Amino acid sequence: MFYSEVDKDPDTYNSTRAELKVPRGARVSYARLYWGGNLRVGEQKPPEDNGRVLVAEPGGAYKEVLADTVVGHRTDAGSDAYQASADVTPLVRRGGAGMWTVAQLNIAMGHSPVGAWGGWTLVVAYEHPQEPLRRISLWDGFEQVAAGAGEAGGQTVRIEGLGAPAGSRGKAGLVAYDGDRGTLGDSLTVTADSGRRVSVSDGENPFNDVSNSTITEFGSSAFVRQPEHQNNLGYDADVFDLSPALSGGARSLNFTFTGENQGQFLGVLFVQTDARR
Repeated sequence: MFYSEVDKDPDTYNSTRAELKVPRGARVSYARLYWGGNLRVGEQKPPEDNGRVLVAEPGGAYKEVLADTVVGHRTDAGSDAYQASADVTPLVRRGGAGMWTVAQLNIAMGHSPVGAWGGWTLVVAYEHPQEPLRRISLWDGFEQVAAGAGEAGGQTVRIEGLGAPAGSRGKAGLVAYDGDRGTLGDSLTVTADSGRRVSVSDGENPFNDVSNSTITEFGSSAFVRQPEHQNNLGYDADVFDLSPALSGGARSLNFTFTGENQGQFLGVLFVQTDARR
């Protein structure tokens, strides 16, 4: 495994670029950048660099971003994993929509039994006067989902206080690490307070291989990335349609993750649901 280099800058390493879409007339109310990966590969990276990246807004120069949260050294066979994040709301308000670049992301290159995986995701909430009122929840605990964990032993995240009426629409976004394409057993289900349980999946993320190294929205690649790999080799950032779980309304939702046979790491979950006025 080798670094991606999209900026052609000899003074940086591991640079990649992705598109941020913000509707015209919207105001960014919150933005958080997440990054992380595996430090234990052929090359050993110093963990003190985990909390620093370089970020460039569309058409702009790099700015140093320091993490306000670093959770590191979640280990399994072959992995020394971490996730860091930073509030970048002012930066994203100024930079707006377009291609954002992140460099100096501290993951190791080389060879290991579980791979040299890692990446970054920018999570942005916005306000728009012509869009419906919605409730947004963001969880970012970075937890290990044990190998072979069944429904009773998986990782559960509970989102409360929703008040979503029957027939509501919604989205759920997931960032996960070390999920391998074709290695079955990992799943995501959501249970409303009514007791109805729904499997969260789509055409690109099967119900028994949800963490399969994809970056998708509703089962398709809806934005530009550089490089634009179809298999992201252990990094997932997916947005799913949550509407089937909200058909009867919901005051709360339980999201349960189960792991594939070597385990994986859950980094971020965001939930967007319709709200009553």
